[in-house]
Amino acid sequence: MADDMGSTVPRRQLGRALKELRVEAQMTLDAVAEALHCSRQKMWRIESGLGSVRPLDVRFMCELYGATRELSDALTNLAAETKAKGWWHSYGNAIPDWFELYVSLEQAASRLRGYDESLINGLLQTPAYVRGVFQHRDDVTEEKLEQYIQVRLQRQGILTRRLPKAPEVELFLAESVLLKRIGDAATMAEQLSHLLEVAEIPKLSIRVLPLMAGAHYGALAGTFMMLDFPPGNRSTPQPPVIYCESLTGALYLDRPEEVGAYERVWSSLDALALGAGESKHLINKTLGEVHGA
Repeated sequence: MADDMGSTVPRRQLGRALKELRVEAQMTLDAVAEALHCSRQKMWRIESGLGSVRPLDVRFMCELYGATRELSDALTNLAAETKAKGWWHSYGNAIPDWFELYVSLEQAASRLRGYDESLINGLLQTPAYVRGVFQHRDDVTEEKLEQYIQVRLQRQGILTRRLPKAPEVELFLAESVLLKRIGDAATMAEQLSHLLEVAEIPKLSIRVLPLMAGAHYGALAGTFMMLDFPPGNRSTPQPPVIYCESLTGALYLDRPEEVGAYERVWSSLDALALGAGESKHLINKTLGEVHGA
């Protein structure tokens, strides 16, 4: 898993640097793609840090953008660090392109802060709960469903990994996700019990936002995840990333004003959510109601 983490940050650094050079050179993605004889989509993937890039292509882009020789050499060397592939590549189409980037960022993050208002967070889902999530999806075969389950289980490994160190994970769950019936009663009972178990993991915090909080700031923002990254050995730290998912794609936000807006949402949720102990009590109470139903 160390290789998974190691390749992600260089890809993002390289992508950001190449994008900045392209913008300074006042060139469009289409123009660069034509010069490199590749697709616009490939250029977008490179600048987004989603895929590796050949050092030769980096050298050509730097010449195209008028970069200095020193910067060109540095970025070409950085390209060599982007070759490692993560475990998620072996799952093929089970992970869409737009989510593949998130998985790689998740593996590299040193801190994860998320709010979920419709489902239990994927890092906390049991296999039976995952099955329940897809129970009304006729387009998902049994084989594909098994792949989805395995991807979630692989991702959950970051909660207890030793090398690299497990990230700090802070999750707010809307009370409604505890009440929403996914699968049958046994599935929900198992899922709620699992929440109580994983809440004991030292670097994991699970807190519930009660229904009585009303029309809070999080309701406006919707489900999101905030990712922070270790400083590393480079002079330019990696900026935080805000991830927001939809049915057909996702947004990756990292502009200071965007990060600042979500920090304000996070502060609001932090003020309104139940404490860790109260949250466990509410989860346990809901579990008792499921058993009694």
